[in-house]
Amino acid sequence: MKLYNIKDHSEQVDFAQAVKQGLGREQGLFFPEQIAPLADVDGLLAKPLVERSAIILRHLLGDELPELAQLIANAFTFPAPLVQVAENQYALELFHGPTLAFKDFGGRFMAQCLTAVSDGKKITILTATSGDTGAAVAHAFYGLPNIEVVILYPKGKISPLQEKLFCTLGGNIRTVAVNGAFDDCQALVKQAFDDEELKLAIGLNSANSINISRLLAQVCYYFEAIAQLPVTKRAEAVIAVPSGNFGNLTAGLIAKALGLPVKRFIVATNANDTVPRYLQEGHWDPQATVATLSNAMDVSRPNNWPRVEELFRVKGWSLKALGAASRDDEQTRDALQRLYQQGYLCEPHGAIAWDVMQSSLCDQECGVFLCTAHPAKFKESVDSILGIDVELPAPLAERADLALLSEEMDVDFSALRDYLLRA
Repeated sequence: MKLYNIKDHSEQVDFAQAVKQGLGREQGLFFPEQIAPLADVDGLLAKPLVERSAIILRHLLGDELPELAQLIANAFTFPAPLVQVAENQYALELFHGPTLAFKDFGGRFMAQCLTAVSDGKKITILTATSGDTGAAVAHAFYGLPNIEVVILYPKGKISPLQEKLFCTLGGNIRTVAVNGAFDDCQALVKQAFDDEELKLAIGLNSANSINISRLLAQVCYYFEAIAQLPVTKRAEAVIAVPSGNFGNLTAGLIAKALGLPVKRFIVATNANDTVPRYLQEGHWDPQATVATLSNAMDVSRPNNWPRVEELFRVKGWSLKALGAASRDDEQTRDALQRLYQQGYLCEPHGAIAWDVMQSSLCDQECGVFLCTAHPAKFKESVDSILGIDVELPAPLAERADLALLSEEMDVDFSALRDYLLRA
C-alpha cells in the first residue's frame, strides 16, 4: 500500500512506514494513493466480521503484513451488534470491546501492526484524548515490550470513569492531565512531532486517528453494520456519525469508496460545530472549544478533516452530499430521554447521532447511528438525566476505586519535552 502526505505529495511511504511514522512532513496526514472498489461486496457482506475484515484490509494493503489475518483475529475479539430501536432505525453498538468504546477496534489493530513492523526498536506512543482514545490505546499497548505510551488529556474535561480506565494502569502507560482543552493537548502532540531531535531520541509515534492503521481498522465495522441490515434496506442506508476528530467519518467514507452501499452520511456534532457551520456557510471558523456532556466530541479543530476533503476531491464527490447538524447540551438531554422512552439506553454521543439522524430521514430510508461508548462510561450524566442507576460493567467496576496515577501539566511544550525525555 502506498500513501502520500496530503500537505506534500512528494512524500510517499508504504503502510509500515506510515504506521511507524504517524505524521508526515509539516504535520501532514498520510492518505492512500488508491482506494479501488472491491470486486464482490455482496459476497463479502455474507462473511463473518474477522474473515471479511481480512479481505478488506488485504485489498487495501496488498502484500504488506503477511500475518495480517492473524493480526485482525488478535484485534477483533468482540462483536459489533446492530440493534433495532424503531422502524427503520438501528444502533450500531461499538462498545463491546475491553474498554467499552469504538476505539478498541482501531487501538488494538494499531498495537498489533506496530508490534509487527517495529523490529524490536523502542517506540514512544504520544497521543491526545478527549475521552475514549486514551483507554483504548492504553489497554491495547499495556505491557507490550519496547513500547512506552504517554497520553495527554484535558484535566477535568473527561468523565471520571473514562479517566479511571486508562489512568490507573501504570507500567508502560503514563498519563498527563493538561490544564487546558483537548485542542491544547492535540497542539502539544503536533509540536512534539515537529521536533526532529525529540522524535529520533524517543522513537516518537502517535496512536490517535491520525495514524492510518487505526483509520483502516474502523472501515471494517461499517461493512459489519450494513451486513446486519436486511438486504432490502441496504440501498437506502443512511449512517449518522457522532463526530469530534472526524476519524470515524473518514473511515466510513473510505468504506463507501470501496463500494459499501451507503446512500449518505450525516455528521453529528455537539456545540463544537466547526464542520456543520463550514458545510452550511462555506467558511472555516473554529471557535474556542466548549465543554459539553458529549466530551469525546469537544473538538473545534478536527485533525482528520483534511482527509475528508481529500477523499471528496479524489472521488469527485460534493461536500454538499454530507448532511450535518449539531446539538447543544439541552437538546442532548432531551434526545437521551426520548431514546430511553423508546426502550433504548444510550449515552450523550450516540443520542446526538440518533437525534440528528431521525430528524433528517426521508421516506424509505433506513437509519443507522453509531453508538461509540457504553452508557456506563458516562454514568454520572446518564443517571442524572434519566433518573436511573446504570450498572457498571466489569471493565469499569474493577477500576472505579483505584487511585489515579496521572501527572498534572500546564500547556507548555518545554515541560512536555522534558517529561518525554525522562522516560
